[in-house]
Amino acid sequence: MAILEAPLRLRLDGDALARNWRALDRLSGDAACGAAVKADGYGLGVTQVVPRLIDAGCRDFFVATWAEALEIAEMTEGLSLTVFHGVRAADMPAAKAGHARPCLNSPEQVQRWQQMGGAPCDVMVDTGMNRLGLTPEQVSGGILKGLNVHTLMSHLACSDEPSHPLNRQQREALAWIGERVSAKRLSLANSAGVALGSDYAFGLTRPGLSLYGGIQVPRLENEIASVVAVEVEVIQRRTAKAGETVGYGATFRAPANTELAILHIGYADGYLRGFSGSGMAHFGEVECPVVGRVSMDLIAVSVDACPQVAEGDWIAVDYDLPTAAAQSGLSQYELLTGLGRRYQRLWI
Repeated sequence: MAILEAPLRLRLDGDALARNWRALDRLSGDAACGAAVKADGYGLGVTQVVPRLIDAGCRDFFVATWAEALEIAEMTEGLSLTVFHGVRAADMPAAKAGHARPCLNSPEQVQRWQQMGGAPCDVMVDTGMNRLGLTPEQVSGGILKGLNVHTLMSHLACSDEPSHPLNRQQREALAWIGERVSAKRLSLANSAGVALGSDYAFGLTRPGLSLYGGIQVPRLENEIASVVAVEVEVIQRRTAKAGETVGYGATFRAPANTELAILHIGYADGYLRGFSGSGMAHFGEVECPVVGRVSMDLIAVSVDACPQVAEGDWIAVDYDLPTAAAQSGLSQYELLTGLGRRYQRLWI
């Protein structure tokens, strides 16, 4: 079967990915710096992300599910791999293979793992997120007795707001619990948490978003480089005459004859409707604003400033994460993990 070149592609900068991890590792101080690679490496392709992070020096990896763990089990052999969502009854056959540790989140998961005869595990304790995790009272009450706890962790709820009082409360709560649990190390900081300072690093940091170019707090602005560039082929060139409308809902009306390029990208590719009338593309150095509503597979951009654009040309769609988040109203996490399967993924 012939392999067809897709009309949209991601240019992924492997050097930037490695530099981002090294920057976060430096900011982690004496703590080890891991990497969250769940959701297919935040949408970039986990089997390409993990080897590059290993080459950069990363030795601790985190996924959400056992299916994700099995996908990278061979390449992380001999390293540390944790499944954030713990272990369901259905997960036990995979867990018994020993490729990864579960992060236990509930009394039921603890009870399930106590049958494993001392196999190592991680544990999540909830210090203010009210999402996953045992309560501090459960942990201090001895629920972990008999378990071989490798990493005791919690998760910051407001790390992208450095002055939020909950950050300090969660840090102090984990430190208090850590004094009452026999664990090899403690872990609290995600990407933005790394930027909060050494008090939050404990023994291990767990960055995710910033590895891939996300910047949530000012301290990371000069540390983190963009990893993802989106390029899309022009399917058609056309002119919208003065007074004509463009796209669903007729949300854009041409004030004068307007040169358009129609691009093969839309919300099925993770370029969601928040970019309607606000997104930006570039042909070389020339700005090409998105006009009209984003549809499932298509957008229109104005090429008045570069009328030489022709069918078959490639246009870069702005995807610097902080900028694109401001344009679209989407979170940087959504922008990454929503990238669809139709892109060519070209690592450079």
